[in-house]
Amino acid sequence: MLSALDLRSDLTFNQKKLIFAGAFGLVLEFLDYFLIGFVLTFVSKPWKLTFGASSIILLSSGLGAMAGAAFFGWLADRTGRRRVFLTTLTLFSLGTGALVFTPDSAEYGWIYLTLFRFLIGFGAGGLYCVDLPLIQEFVPASRRGEVSGLVTAAVPLGFLLGSAMVAFVAPAVGWRGLMGICVGLGAAALLLRVWIPESPRWLQRNGRASEARNSIAWALEVDPSELPSTIDSAPENKLGFGALLRFPRSVALSFLSNLGMQTGYYGLTLWAPTLLVQVLHVPPTSAAFYMIFVTSAALLGRVGFSVLSEKMGRRPAGLISTFGAAAMLLAAALFGDALASVLVAFVGLLALTFLFGEGGFAVVGPYSAEVWPTALRATGMGAAYGFGGLGKVIGPMGLAFIVGASSDVVPATSGISFSTAFIYFACWYALAGLAFAVFGIETKGRTIEDLEWELQALSSTSPERAPVPSASVQGPSS
Repeated sequence: MLSALDLRSDLTFNQKKLIFAGAFGLVLEFLDYFLIGFVLTFVSKPWKLTFGASSIILLSSGLGAMAGAAFFGWLADRTGRRRVFLTTLTLFSLGTGALVFTPDSAEYGWIYLTLFRFLIGFGAGGLYCVDLPLIQEFVPASRRGEVSGLVTAAVPLGFLLGSAMVAFVAPAVGWRGLMGICVGLGAAALLLRVWIPESPRWLQRNGRASEARNSIAWALEVDPSELPSTIDSAPENKLGFGALLRFPRSVALSFLSNLGMQTGYYGLTLWAPTLLVQVLHVPPTSAAFYMIFVTSAALLGRVGFSVLSEKMGRRPAGLISTFGAAAMLLAAALFGDALASVLVAFVGLLALTFLFGEGGFAVVGPYSAEVWPTALRATGMGAAYGFGGLGKVIGPMGLAFIVGASSDVVPATSGISFSTAFIYFACWYALAGLAFAVFGIETKGRTIEDLEWELQALSSTSPERAPVPSASVQGPSS
């Protein structure tokens, strides 16, 4: 019955609607990440916020996302993808709506922002880690890498939408008005997702084969009677976080690749404008202009590596993206001072770094779900993404600690050099590349059931019930 999804190479209208709804949810998540920095520009001066208080506000969402990814990933494997996704989206929207009513108080306003930013991150982290497994379990094996990679391309679109809203909408409605608009967009995303059924593979594993058949029929737009049927079986035992340790290779691969990618990316993203302004002495307005080209390269990388992961394979695409980003950063470290006199060349090198580096997320995100069996897919991805979220802290703050701090208000910049900054970030991308090289398995063109058979064979303990391997779409694995 499940093979009916994998035997088709084209996508139905319902599957395309699911993909669009998933991408729209990620746009909202990262739109919110972008807008909080804009909110701080409005409140930091009247509230007299220190660098410490501002950092707490900015980091609270990332810390919430780490906890939310792990918790909601675990919950999605126990209670279902659909229910948890709707819960996370509702939580995210309510938290954003609460920001509209932020008290205009220097004493309490930043605490209020911090608490609700944590709540927003808690919901958003779960949204990402439930969204991709749900989409993957509805699309053909021959399109799984490409589709789920393209969904992650919504991330830079969220940043671009935020830029447009700040430039053209904020002057009329203010920052509280922008939060209200985000609530409306969240409600629209919720309506888009209400009609999507539960994952057929989750239903099948939980002894609800007839409902799984209906979900597949919805995805393929056929009558359920046209599909093969299976007999309802007893639900399998629910697994907890401890069960992840049965799959040490999946733990090492997904945890290390997420940590390396997120540390390198978030650190470089937050420090790149500072490097342009403080080291190259570029005016802030010019730095923002140059970052448009860098962000465009990042979007191109997401799309390009989504396609490449399906054409070439996840492991080769992951190796090219991670070691490619590390190589570009090492080149910037070695030749940055010379390229500083030719600003266009330096920005071009930075754009290539983002093309490889952010393009790698189109591989790492989907791959982190593929390398876990169905019963642990959302749990494993959520735990890996949450662990990688440490990079949101150690990426930007690590460089600050390396070069030292000159004051309590702003991070030091006088000690930053191209070699220090870029070598530091290159090492993190190289860590992700080593995870692909040492622990990677190939998932291209293979059904979820076929992958589960191999994962169980690689596990450190005997499975409770090993699945029967199905034929790969592109032949048996090596």
